[in-house]
Amino acid sequence: MNKKENRMAVRQTVEKAVIRDEQNRRIQSAATNPVKEVLKILHTTLRGLEADTVSVNRSKYGTNKVTHEKKKSLAKRVAGAFINPFTAILFCLAFVSTITDMIFPYFSLFGSVPEDFDFLTVVIILTMVLISGTLRFVQESRSGNAAEKLLAMITTTCTVTRIGQEKTEIPMDDLVVGDIVHLSAGDMIPADVRILDAKDLFVSQASLTGESEPVEKLPHVSPHKDSVTDYTNIAFMGSNVISGSATAVVICVGDHTLFGSMAAAVAGEAVETSFTKGVNAVSWVLIRFMLVMVPLVFFVNGITKGDWLEAFLFGISI
Repeated sequence: MNKKENRMAVRQTVEKAVIRDEQNRRIQSAATNPVKEVLKILHTTLRGLEADTVSVNRSKYGTNKVTHEKKKSLAKRVAGAFINPFTAILFCLAFVSTITDMIFPYFSLFGSVPEDFDFLTVVIILTMVLISGTLRFVQESRSGNAAEKLLAMITTTCTVTRIGQEKTEIPMDDLVVGDIVHLSAGDMIPADVRILDAKDLFVSQASLTGESEPVEKLPHVSPHKDSVTDYTNIAFMGSNVISGSATAVVICVGDHTLFGSMAAAVAGEAVETSFTKGVNAVSWVLIRFMLVMVPLVFFVNGITKGDWLEAFLFGISI
C-alpha cells in the first residue's frame, strides 16, 4: 500500500469514527431525554414536519440511503484474486521450469535429451496458483453477497405523518430526521428512531445484535447505557416489528444509522490481514533477492566460464 492509499485509508477511518461518535451522541440524547425535549432538539412536533423543514433536514442530516461500494466486475475480481507478489513469483518459476524442463528437452537444446522432459513441476506450481486464487475469489464473492443481502433487508416504503399529510406512505429514501413514523407488526424499521408511543411493541434485533428473542420497546426515558443497543426506547434500522404498534420520531438516517455503519463496514474494501501482509512482505524480499542474484550469478558465471548462454540459464535457474 503506497502513501496515497495510506492517507485515504486513514481519512476514511477518521470519517467513520466521526460518524459513529455523532450517531452515538444523537441516540444517547434521544434516549435519555423526555419526548418533548427530543422533539424540540429535532425541530419537529407530533404532527410532523413542514415541507420546508423536510428539505432543510435533508440537507443538514443527509438522505436515508445507505451508501456502499460499487460492485467490482468479474474481470476485476478475478484479476485481484490472482495478481499479487506471491503468484508473480510462482508464475516466474513456472515459466523458467517450462523452458528448462519441457522446451529444452523436447527440442534437445543445450545438451538436454527427450528423457529429461518433466512437466510435473509446472503442473504443481500452476495448481498452487489456481487453488490460492480460487479460494481468494470465492471468499471475496461471499463477502460481496453478504453485503448485498444486508442491504436488501430494507423495505422500500414507510408510513409517516407530516403537517398536512396524515399517515402517508412514502419511499423510505425520502425519510428525514424529525419525521414522525408509524410502525405496526411486520414493518421493517426504516431508520434509527426514538419511540414516542407504543402498545405491546416487540422488535427483533437478531440481524444487528444476534439476540434470538424479540425485545420490548417502550416510550419511557432511559438511563444512560454503555451500549446504544441496550436502550429500550430506541429502535434501529434493519430490525423488524414482531408485534404491536408504535409511533416514533426519526433521529438518524442513512449512513448515520447503526445499520448503515455495519453495511458500510461489510461492503467496503477488505482489511488486509496480518497473514496477507506477511506473505506479501516475504514475496517482495524474494523478488528483490532474485533481482540481485540473477544478474550477479550471470556475470560471475559468464566471466569465469566464458559461456554466456549457459551462464544466463544458470542465473535464471538460481
